[in-house]
Order: sequence, then C-alpha cells, then structure tokens
Amino acid sequence: MPNDAERKAARKEVRAAQKQFERERKDSQRARREAFAKAQKAGLSLREIAEEVGLHHSSVAGIIEGK
Repeated sequence: MPNDAERKAARKEVRAAQKQFERERKDSQRARREAFAKAQKAGLSLREIAEEVGLHHSSVAGIIEGK
C-alpha cells in the first residue's frame, strides 16, 4: 500500500494536471473562437466555416458568440 508521502504527491500531481488541462482548454477555445470570427469577417458564412471543421452551423455561431 502506498505511504502517505506517495499519496500526497499523487494528489498534488493530479491537481496540477487538472489545472494545466483547464488552462490549455481555455486557450484552445479562445483561439478557435478568434479563428472562426476572423473567417466570418473574411467573408465565410457560418455554414462554410462549419463545413470546414465538421460542425453544425449553429454550433459555429455559438462558438463565435462565446457560448
């Protein structure tokens, strides 16, 4: 059975991994939202953007709106 130090280290490691995951997810979501908005400003329709990324156009609209 793992000792207390190993358990404490494991808890710290999973908390750090979760924080990193959340930070990277937020960064990725922001980058995607910005890219979609830029494509829309460049003249692509929501349907065209959706087709490029394999999403429904209403999902693309929600992403651009930050939902």
